[in-house]
Amino acid sequence: MSRPSREWHLVARPVGEAKPSDFSCVTVTVPEPGPGQVVVRNDFLSVDPVMRWRMNAEAYIPNVPQFRLGEVMTGSAIGTVVASQAADVPAGATVVHSLGWREYALLEGGAVRVVDTEHAPARAYLGVLGTTGLTAWAGLTDVAPVRDGDVVFVSGAAGAVGSVAGQLARKLGAAKVIGSAGGPEKAQRLTERYGFDAAIDYREGRIADRLAQAAPEGIDVYVDNVGGDHLDAALSAMRPHGRIALVGAVSGYNAAELPPGPANLPLAIGKRVTLRGMNVGDHAHLAADFVQRAAAWLRDGSLVADETVVDGIDQAVEGFLAMMRGAGTGKTLIRLLHA
Repeated sequence: MSRPSREWHLVARPVGEAKPSDFSCVTVTVPEPGPGQVVVRNDFLSVDPVMRWRMNAEAYIPNVPQFRLGEVMTGSAIGTVVASQAADVPAGATVVHSLGWREYALLEGGAVRVVDTEHAPARAYLGVLGTTGLTAWAGLTDVAPVRDGDVVFVSGAAGAVGSVAGQLARKLGAAKVIGSAGGPEKAQRLTERYGFDAAIDYREGRIADRLAQAAPEGIDVYVDNVGGDHLDAALSAMRPHGRIALVGAVSGYNAAELPPGPANLPLAIGKRVTLRGMNVGDHAHLAADFVQRAAAWLRDGSLVADETVVDGIDQAVEGFLAMMRGAGTGKTLIRLLHA
C-alpha cells in the first residue's frame, strides 16, 4: 500500500540566518517498493550545520550538493524497513541512509546500510557511531594525527563532533585537551562531563587571549569546527610542525559571501604547520574499526555521547534553527513520532 508522508522542502534561499518561512512542510504519497527497493519508516533524522551551507545559492564544498528549491531536503536518517523487495534488506531491519527530512523514504536496497542495534541504540548510528564520530576519529588519526604528549585544541567542543573529538584526543595520547564553547554552562560541561583539561567560553573575551592563557606552551593539534577568529587564534598558538584538521567553519555558514581567510596565515609557513581540509566520505575505510572501538567505549562508559532530541517531523526546522543558534549540546536529532 502507498503511505502518506510529510517532508520538508526548501522554498527560499536564506539570506543570513535561515528562518521558518524559508521552508515548507509538504505531504506526499510514498508508493510500494519495486524490485530491489525498500520503504523505510524514518525514526530519527540527523541535524547538521553543513545543511545551512547547502541552502546557499552556491555550495562551496565540493561533492556536497546544494539543496534545490521546491524539492525535499536530504540528510542522514535511521529507520525501520516496513516493506521490502530487496533480498539483502528484510522488513523489520534497522537501516541508515541519506533520505532524511521525511517520514517515509523509498530507496534502492543498495542505498541503505543495515546496523546492529544490540551494540548501541539505533540513534547512535547518526552520531557517535556514524559520520559524527568518524569525523572526529579520522580528524585525529589521519588528517591531524595526535601524538603522545600533544596539546590539542578543539573548537565547537560542546557540539556533536567537538565533544567526541576531545574525548578521543585523550584516548590517543594527548597530554592536554582544551575546548571552546559558547556560554558558562557549556564550558563547564567540557571539563566536568567530557574530561577536557581547560574550557574557553568564547563569549567572554578575545579567543586568542583566552587560548594563550589556557595553553601558554602552545598547541600541537587543532580540530577546527568554527573557522574565523578561532582559526586565527589557533595559528598564533600553534607550535612548529603543528597539525590542523579543517572540519567545518560554522562561523561563516550564514555569510552571504565567503569570509576572508585568516589574516595571520603566513604564520603557517614559518611554523611549518599542516592545514588539511577533510570530508568524512574520504575516510569510510576507517568506519568498521572505529564503530567497534567506539561501541565498546560507550558500553564501558569511557566515551560520553550526548544528544539533544527534538520530537516530531513538524518541529524539524525549529530543531535545525535552534542548533544553528547554539542551543543544545552534543548531537541534535529529530525523533519522529508515528501513530
